[in-house]
Amino acid sequence: MSDEIKNPNTEEDQPDLMTLEDEDGNEITFEVIDALDYKGVHYLAAVEYAETEEEAENAQLVILSVGEDDEGEYLDVVDDDELLLELGKLFEERLSDEYDIEE
Repeated sequence: MSDEIKNPNTEEDQPDLMTLEDEDGNEITFEVIDALDYKGVHYLAAVEYAETEEEAENAQLVILSVGEDDEGEYLDVVDDDELLLELGKLFEERLSDEYDIEE
């Protein structure tokens, strides 16, 4: 018999959360639901964290680029409309089996 205690909640079961500050200084928690590399840049697909299914129904996808400077990694909102459309389609294809995506 082993003395090791098994945790039934594996890391895969836990949401990947991050808290960001908006332009007004409000902290908002997001759940990262996917990530991909596109044209040499790493992107994250995130939705505002929802604890209930009802809250999650109206979640909007936010696409963030991951950059790096002298101070380390940073996140930036993708604001180029053409790039946003391309990335939105890529994430939609990747996530359509797991999520009910409405345009």
